Amino acid sequence: MGRRARAKAYLDLELADLPAELRWREWMGRVEAVIFASPAPVTREVLARVVGRDCNLDLVIEDIREELRGRPYELVSVAGGWQHRTRKSFGDTIRTAIGGGADKSLSEAENLILACIAYYQPITRSELGQFFGKKVSRDLIGHLRGLGFIGAGPRSPQPGAPYTYVTTNGFLSHFGFNTLRDLPDMEMLEDAGLLSKEKLLAGEMLPFAETTAADDDDMV
Repeated sequence: MGRRARAKAYLDLELADLPAELRWREWMGRVEAVIFASPAPVTREVLARVVGRDCNLDLVIEDIREELRGRPYELVSVAGGWQHRTRKSFGDTIRTAIGGGADKSLSEAENLILACIAYYQPITRSELGQFFGKKVSRDLIGHLRGLGFIGAGPRSPQPGAPYTYVTTNGFLSHFGFNTLRDLPDMEMLEDAGLLSKEKLLAGEMLPFAETTAADDDDMV
């Protein structure tokens, strides 16, 4: 006879026997513990599994953030969830002590292609080429995919049904966005001199691959 299945641990969510203040502190501790233990942003749905029905998660998050004031790390809203992150002011300190993480720096060309995908997704490689006036290299797209910033989207209704490209949660997390609605307004970027629609359309800001015979879109 096989080994008996381990009983599922019971977690008292409502904590009805505790005074209100202690109940709230326990919920705060649970929420922060789950976020701290997770390597990725934690969604509201996950956090709701460890607190009572009457627990207002937004208020819990606010109280945790208040307690973290003055600490070298903070609780941020990113990629549709919450995550502990070291404050940017301590970046040099961390790099001096333990070095940097994986290099995810982008060239100007990669930045512009990524921006175009972010604003116009889902978009095919051919459509990117049409937008810029020249073919976008497979290597450039492959590098962005390798960094985890873009992935395959739905197939396009165009002939041949090529795959489209979309940004990922990794993109949101890396650049500190909670959702795509947090992307800066394109006109604001132009006003700040960070993006030139004229140069983009003229293809002056990208080192494109040589234009050769037409080929199909990437199939993944």
